[in-house]
Amino acid sequence: MPRVGLNQQTVVREAARLADEVGFQQLTLAALASRLGVALPSLYKHVRGADALAQKLAALATAELATEMTTAAVGRSGGDALRAMADAYRDYALRHPGRYPATQRVPDPADPEHVEAGERAVGAIFAVLRGYGLTGDDAVDATRALRSALHGFVTLEAAGGFGLPRDVDRSYHQLVASMDISFRSWPRTGG
Repeated sequence: MPRVGLNQQTVVREAARLADEVGFQQLTLAALASRLGVALPSLYKHVRGADALAQKLAALATAELATEMTTAAVGRSGGDALRAMADAYRDYALRHPGRYPATQRVPDPADPEHVEAGERAVGAIFAVLRGYGLTGDDAVDATRALRSALHGFVTLEAAGGFGLPRDVDRSYHQLVASMDISFRSWPRTGG
């Protein structure tokens, strides 16, 4: 008999909180079951296993990140929109060190919630890039460049990879400023 009040949404949200505490790679079904006060087999009534839990956590985290990026960029354009969205991206990664890695998982086509969240996240970036006149293949390439830059920075920052005596915030803002310059002078492919 499932515990009263325990459902898939509750399980996934608690997994997200636990991941933020212990790290995405250290999240286990056993630790989650203990946290929820249930026997491990009880979790299988709500998620099919560790991979299914990771998939649902990825959908949740991607939806959260998409909402934050979209909200930050609304009503802005060009460099202002880019800076706001990039700051929201970094803030999310810093506030949710366990959830953030899950946002990098490619949506499973069989999971409509994750597909929709992924489309919203990429859509937020595409909207900002339209302010630079980037659409089509150019927008795809620019999105990949931006995601690579932001993800690389926040991943290094989370791992303590910036040891030089320079303000990390300033370095991040310089990175985003360089992306602004790049997008303003992006070589158009016409695709």
